[in-house]
Amino acid sequence: MRNLDLASRKITTDFPAFIMGIVNCTPDSFFSGSRGGAERAFQLIDEGADILDLGGESTRPGSEYVDAEEEIRRVIPVIEEIRRRSDIPISVDTRKMSVMKAAFDSGADILNDVSALEDDPDMAFFAAEKEIPVILMHKRGIPSTMQASTEYEDVFREVNSYLESRAGFALSRGIKKNKIIVDPGIGFGKSLEGNLRLISGCGSLCGGKFPVLMALSRKSCIGQLTGRDVQDRLCGTLAADLFAVLKGAFMLRVHDVAPCKDTLAVLKSLLEYESVFSFNKNI
Repeated sequence: MRNLDLASRKITTDFPAFIMGIVNCTPDSFFSGSRGGAERAFQLIDEGADILDLGGESTRPGSEYVDAEEEIRRVIPVIEEIRRRSDIPISVDTRKMSVMKAAFDSGADILNDVSALEDDPDMAFFAAEKEIPVILMHKRGIPSTMQASTEYEDVFREVNSYLESRAGFALSRGIKKNKIIVDPGIGFGKSLEGNLRLISGCGSLCGGKFPVLMALSRKSCIGQLTGRDVQDRLCGTLAADLFAVLKGAFMLRVHDVAPCKDTLAVLKSLLEYESVFSFNKNI
């Protein structure tokens, strides 16, 4: 069983990982199927998402940042509509304090910060005060330029060191250890080889002290491995997600909730069978 403490409640799943469904409240996210508002959110709830992740600023390679007012205009009405009908946990993908405050006031539960609390100095204190979980992601540079620099001496060591540092910063600002999740930022300033190294070692990030979110869904590395365009990368994504969970991923951020849930249901049954079979064999 997996557990996650929110500000005022605990959520659990019997599956091997939490499933976070992506709702991009943007016109330019890299996978058009993820774009939408409340209608897409309710679709993902029906498919079995544990958490929704809403974003009003695209962070795909080559994208440009938008201002806080535009982010708020895109995201807050969707949160308000979801909250009229559902208490599903809502994560907000933002780097900006004003956006997160407006989202929290509207009913959001989790901060997903691609800048790992670097871009807005007040964000960490706000998260600590409100006792909301924070997702800290590694990236290199900004989306418009990040794929221009993908070389590392040791990608795992450098990403791991960065996440350790940002988790330490979060702790120093009063965020509790059980509210910190780390994300190696697959596709954010990494080569194919670097992405593969991070996926393979995901469960060892930060020495296993913090749960790990893996966001692999339909990314360019899946396309590089399969030769498929973004709309045809579901099967490759499911294989990568399955591997990441077996390596220790705590949460999967996905575009396709129902297929991911089916994959984890089969994995859960096989792991349970293997455990019982091994126990009986040893009696």
